[in-house]
Amino acid sequence: MTSIGVGLIGTGYMGKAHALAWNGVRPVFGDGPRPRLVHLAEVSAELAARRADEFGFERSTGDWRALIADPEVEVVSVTTPNAFHAEMAIAALEAGKHVWCEKPMAVALGDAERMAAAARASGRVTALGYNYIQNPVIRHIRTLLSEGTIGEVNHVRFEMDEDFMADPEALFYWKSEASSGYGALDDFGVHPLSLMQFLFGGVARVMAQLSMPYADRPDRAGGRRRVETWDIASVLLELRGGASGVMALNRSAWGRKGRIAMQIFGSRGTIAYDQERFNEFQLYTASDRPTEQGFRTVLTAPVHEPYDRFIPAPGHGLGFNDLKIIECHELLRAIGGERDAQIVDFDGGLDIERAVHAMAQSHREGRWVEI
Repeated sequence: MTSIGVGLIGTGYMGKAHALAWNGVRPVFGDGPRPRLVHLAEVSAELAARRADEFGFERSTGDWRALIADPEVEVVSVTTPNAFHAEMAIAALEAGKHVWCEKPMAVALGDAERMAAAARASGRVTALGYNYIQNPVIRHIRTLLSEGTIGEVNHVRFEMDEDFMADPEALFYWKSEASSGYGALDDFGVHPLSLMQFLFGGVARVMAQLSMPYADRPDRAGGRRRVETWDIASVLLELRGGASGVMALNRSAWGRKGRIAMQIFGSRGTIAYDQERFNEFQLYTASDRPTEQGFRTVLTAPVHEPYDRFIPAPGHGLGFNDLKIIECHELLRAIGGERDAQIVDFDGGLDIERAVHAMAQSHREGRWVEI
């Protein structure tokens, strides 16, 4: 395969990120099929035409079904709001296309199950947009864990905080609608869950409490509308390996931007990472002499693959869209038949969705829930 035909449905924040990745993957990695940007779909023909010109797609449509029916499209990026993922992804799979779908997988667990079943039946490759697992820092942390650098892991703490919903007078929009999901759990709590899956194999059981800091928000008509989702979640959990854990999520945390703070405690040391400092992590090892024991800060560098594909010098740093390029490359490797490709496919995504719905069930019933 020398080239692969790409279709893109949706051109918001994540649609643009996918377009940048499809345009950048070949120059960065220099291998695999060359993406051919064939077809772009949006809610109107006019918007689709404008975005196709901006992003470099050959043609455009206001009907996403026409894109899926296009025989030149071999892989489809689905970057629409959450409620549309299942219908679009399943239609693409049934048409014989590979699918790269943004997270969360679906709003309803039954839809996620149908997506995973469709993927298995199709034999096509699927990937979900959990690009934080592609960070060279996270990859290296997994290597350190596999090497036993901090011994046996006994406790983990994950926090994810942002302030884009911190203002109580911010206008009501779709992320406060029940149709988008539970709120913080599946809007971005799935990212820490993807890291737990990548590093530890996932979560075994949970006890969760969800909070709604603001009961309503102003709407564009000048009234107020009731908030239907939970912006804060606090979760006790047990990893599949037996370690205990805590996950705290907050979409209304003033001052926090893109924070995923992670602490991993082991029998011989600790690893700490905070995504607001994207290109570094901290390592403490008890094997150091007492006179020098302390956290050391490690900056990413070309020795932390695939950082070297972007920048030849340490300390310069990668960013969010670079991780989407890495994710795109892993998807292409999987399509090429490479079994070690590091992606979260629809079966892996279903595991994450089951954890989310178990947390919601735990909140409703006030008890521990097995996954």
